[in-house]
Amino acid sequence: MKNLILLLCLSMQIFSCSQTTERQDKDEIISIMKTQEIAWSNHDLEGFMQGYWKNDSLKFYGSSGLTYGWDKTLANYKKGYPTKDHSGTLTIKIKDISKINNESYFVMGEYYLKRNIGDANGVFMIIFKKINGEWKIIADTSC
Repeated sequence: MKNLILLLCLSMQIFSCSQTTERQDKDEIISIMKTQEIAWSNHDLEGFMQGYWKNDSLKFYGSSGLTYGWDKTLANYKKGYPTKDHSGTLTIKIKDISKINNESYFVMGEYYLKRNIGDANGVFMIIFKKINGEWKIIADTSC
């Protein structure tokens, strides 16, 4: 009986260590977005894209319509923001992070680009999914 209780306690401890809390998930997502904010502000578009799922199934929906794929999304960013004057300094204001299920969240917020060529601001809704143990953006709607 003593061994059974010990085994049960050990199993519960292992299970609880493998699970993350919602707060931990949200903190990881916020950290990714802070890293993206820094990369964008340094005109490091490839670094900014590290928060996205590097897959042809990535979806980005913006003013130009729907784009599929990581490479195409990066190409569009490079075309639309060819210089530091175009990309400017990014500030993200997260308004809500809501759990969809254990492996995904949606994030809604606002972005602000302070630029020499004129500021650009808008709103976004992105979906993060845990893929191979990492949170990645699998869908982005920004306008």
